Amino acid sequence: MEPAEYDLMDAAEERMWWYRALHMRVMDALRRRPGPAGAVLDAGCGTGGLLRRLASLGQPLAGLDFSPQAAARAGAKSGALASAGDANRLPFRDGAFGALTSCDVLCHRAVDPPSAVAEFHRVLAPGGTVVLNLPAYQWLRSTHDERVHNDRRFTAGQGRDLLVQAGFTAIEARYWNAILLPLMILQRKVLRSDEAAKSDVAPFPPWLDAALYGTTVLEHGLARLGLRYPAGGSILLVATRP
Repeated sequence: MEPAEYDLMDAAEERMWWYRALHMRVMDALRRRPGPAGAVLDAGCGTGGLLRRLASLGQPLAGLDFSPQAAARAGAKSGALASAGDANRLPFRDGAFGALTSCDVLCHRAVDPPSAVAEFHRVLAPGGTVVLNLPAYQWLRSTHDERVHNDRRFTAGQGRDLLVQAGFTAIEARYWNAILLPLMILQRKVLRSDEAAKSDVAPFPPWLDAALYGTTVLEHGLARLGLRYPAGGSILLVATRP
């Protein structure tokens, strides 16, 4: 991403509703399917917000980001061992991790999704868990995607196919941010259709941030009761390396 986007991420990811909602879902997935004992890798860790939350699992942590500056920030923020590297060629031995997370990474123009997912499979131990978050729908692409160097968005079926082709099993692929999808469409396709539009990552008024986060909490609670959403702004995938 552009350095300015990393700055925005670093400042916002502890409090902004979007990051808190994403991290809640990743943490819930890992608690449900922790994988074997061992270290957890966040591949594409950015400035370390998720790594900081993963510390509550009490397992050794590692982070990797394409940007050395972002990796340094992530290490300082989380206390994890974070380094610079390429998701297409992970600098780790086979079977090194019990679990792996990767949020909004396969969409980046520098990443080849089949290569990266094959690498995720390689560095996980047998029985290891992978948790991915992907942006949904190519038609929802906006100027924000340009700023963060996103070349592609996905459907749940496309995400599932990537995991199947890499050899993962027990795959869950679920849309989320469903209730807020109409507002997302309005923001991305109507209100911010010009090239001068600001980044989607920004501080929100406290009342609005609380309302948006509360909506995602309600949606997540309904999903845990069994409700499945046919569409959403993002896709969370959970799978096992056999």
